[in-house]
Amino acid sequence: MKTAVQELFSKLETEHPNLFNTNTLEGRKFINDYYKFFEMEKKQIENAFITGKNDNYIDFSTEANQYYNETFIL
Repeated sequence: MKTAVQELFSKLETEHPNLFNTNTLEGRKFINDYYKFFEMEKKQIENAFITGKNDNYIDFSTEANQYYNETFIL
């Protein structure tokens, strides 16, 4: 399963491979500038997981990270 941001980047990589060419300044800049969105989305997913589980104010951050990694990391 892919997240929306992962799907977007897959589509961009297919349609605009020059953006992901790490041998060019343009490619390296694109990857460095936009990689932060993966981290932002990861935090949103983890926070939603915690919110959904957290009826008793228990810290589920480790479990949330494990859920993200098992579900969205290929």
